[in-house]
Amino acid sequence: MLIEFVGAESAPAAQTVLAIVVFEGEASSIQSGAYARAVGASRFTGAKGQSLEVGSSDLVDRVVLVGAGKAAEFDAMAAENVAATAYGLVKACGLKALRVVLPTDAPETAARAAFGVRLASYRFDKYRTKEAADKKPSILETEIVTGHADAARAEFVDLAALADAVAFSRDLTSEPPNVLYPAEFARRVKALEALGLEVEILGEADMQKLGMGSLLGVGQGSIRESQLAIIKWNGAADPAAQPVAFVGKGVCFDTGGISLKPADGMEDMKWDMGGASAVAGLMHVLAGRKAKVNAVGILGLVENMPDGNAQRPGDVVTSMSGQTIEIINTDAEGRLVLADAVWYCQDRFKPKFMVDLATLTGAIIISLGNDYAGLFSNNDALADNLLLASKAEGEPLWRMPLPAQYDKNIDSSIADMKNTGGRPGGSITAALFIQRFVNKLPWAHLDIASTAWKKPSSVPTIPDGATGFGVRLLNRMVAEKYED
Repeated sequence: MLIEFVGAESAPAAQTVLAIVVFEGEASSIQSGAYARAVGASRFTGAKGQSLEVGSSDLVDRVVLVGAGKAAEFDAMAAENVAATAYGLVKACGLKALRVVLPTDAPETAARAAFGVRLASYRFDKYRTKEAADKKPSILETEIVTGHADAARAEFVDLAALADAVAFSRDLTSEPPNVLYPAEFARRVKALEALGLEVEILGEADMQKLGMGSLLGVGQGSIRESQLAIIKWNGAADPAAQPVAFVGKGVCFDTGGISLKPADGMEDMKWDMGGASAVAGLMHVLAGRKAKVNAVGILGLVENMPDGNAQRPGDVVTSMSGQTIEIINTDAEGRLVLADAVWYCQDRFKPKFMVDLATLTGAIIISLGNDYAGLFSNNDALADNLLLASKAEGEPLWRMPLPAQYDKNIDSSIADMKNTGGRPGGSITAALFIQRFVNKLPWAHLDIASTAWKKPSSVPTIPDGATGFGVRLLNRMVAEKYED
């Protein structure tokens, strides 16, 4: 999608649809006779979510009005959503360009509107070969009208880097599992060195030397070798400054292992690496906008398959920490990956804090539905920073408890712990399991099983499918709280 910032006096591009954004209650102020008659003959008031096609003009081929809701509630997020809504209304209309006229003229508003269109125009279509032409988006260019084009362009620089990173994350999550297995995921992350990141890949032999029996046990049933990707960004003024750290669960496909999942819906388990794709996207944007921070991302990349060498319920594995784990259910595999990944992260990098992201439990969907991710943390300051960033970026989190009395549910009679604590409080006991490998470092766990994939999606900036959830909120938190 080509984005341009233009003045109102500029001539529209050829084959343009004009989207005029209108505040609620202000539709009657439209002066054009043809448009005014169309509004008067409709129920369009400018309320959020409303739209009305009102014809064409001498300069453009089509005109649509888009409701922005109440003026007092119009902020940067609203600008994103209304511009994304405009794009969604006309993306397959047959015209080539969209021109958006906003009801306010702040450069940040124009930039965020452009960002909304970039996110909304994401499409994963590389494997489609016979799609009818009238089903494909025709809009290839968007013009955002503003009286401050240069300032809007400057505002958009970092947002464009963020849009690129979200698209990278969505691409990873969208790929089929026969294409994106652990080694291929690692190769795509390695390619990010072109942005200035440092990337190191550990194979199974490396992890065996480190004693990562918890992570390696998950992948031992697959012909695909497990990987650990270490991504570093050194942007702080002091190269030796303590980094911030992010850890992602990267189960590139999850059959459940010997504790096999039902066939219905198993194809969705290609996105069980949504945590790792979010961390990869975060590191992408930190490098893309040259963030003034030292950061590390750790991705535990495995495939959980049920062959004759697969891990069994009843097995006991030894983690890198030395703690032993009784395997009760091989489908509770993500926490086993994270156990070694978070231990490795804190042991090697001594970060200020760790945030892990994982599509960890179906229980979080039962608890919070499909719009909120679960936040678990041992540190109120870190949790508050995450919640503030979450609200600002429209990636909702809800803080969940970590009650000490539930911890006994994962005690084992033959090992230090077991990998499940039963159905009650399943998301909580999963988080408590990870906490046993944290060593009281400030830490947060984001269970994004409810938000990594939306189908159908009701969010204008998120087409059906992979969301890239976590990239925006973590980038915001780092920018506002942890950069030099």
